[in-house]
Formats: sequence, C-alpha cells, structure tokens
Amino acid sequence: MTDEQLAAFLVQAKRATYAAQGDTASITPLVPGSRQLEFPRGDWLYRDIYFGFAYFVGQETVYEKTKPIWAMSYAGGMVEENEDVLAVNEFLRTALRQVDVSSPYRGPGLLRGDGFQYTSQTNGTLENFYGIERISRSRAIVYELRYHGGRLR
Repeated sequence: MTDEQLAAFLVQAKRATYAAQGDTASITPLVPGSRQLEFPRGDWLYRDIYFGFAYFVGQETVYEKTKPIWAMSYAGGMVEENEDVLAVNEFLRTALRQVDVSSPYRGPGLLRGDGFQYTSQTNGTLENFYGIERISRSRAIVYELRYHGGRLR
C-alpha cells in the first residue's frame, strides 16, 4: 500500500467511523469494556478500539489482508471538568470529519465554530509521526489529546 493509498483509505475510514457518529461501524468489541469501530474495504481493514468517554485511550490499526501495517495510539480528553462534554464531543466529531489526505491523522490544523476552536499539530509523516489536538472555548483549553504512530515493520 503506497502512502497515497493509505492516506486515502484512512480518510474514508475515519469519516465513516467515529466522526460519523453512526452505529453502523460499531461491532462487538474484542476487548471487554472497550468500544470497537471497523471499516473494511477490499483487502484493507481499519479498526479503532478505545476505552472511556470524557477521558479516553485508544488505538487505530490498518490491516492489509490479515497483516497490521499501520497504527496510531491516542490518549486524552476533557481538561476542564465544568465544560459540557457532549458539546465538546460533538465539535470534536465535526473537526474529525474534516480529516484530509494531506494530514490523515486527526482533524484540520484549525477549525472554528459553535463557540469552540479546534487545533491539531502533527510532526512527521505516515511512516512515523506524533501530534496534539486541542479544543478551546473563550481561549481556555477544555480538551486535549496526544497521538503518535506510523507504519509497522
């Protein structure tokens, strides 16, 4: 799978799973207590397994046939306990639907709306990367998540 193919597949998968907020991508989880989302296309499978809601930890994996070829781990969540978790989560999904092939990790570099501001800063390439995303309201950070990953060898 080329980088271009992987990036395009990640965009399709991410838009169809968590960001879509639909249950069609949810399956019975392999790990008890987790939530599991999957997106199959031909020989490729995207799997996202995570735990938690206001604070969560998870991992996304792309398989070619049955071989894992790419993965990203992430952890983070609400920083401000008094903030409306559901409103922040809805804005996060809005941001994640903006993922594109130039940066297929999380959402766009910057998105504003509904009184929130989303930012995502990524360093590296699909081979090896890390980054941080934040959501703020009135200039105060209310949500923060760190992510990292790359191609598996």
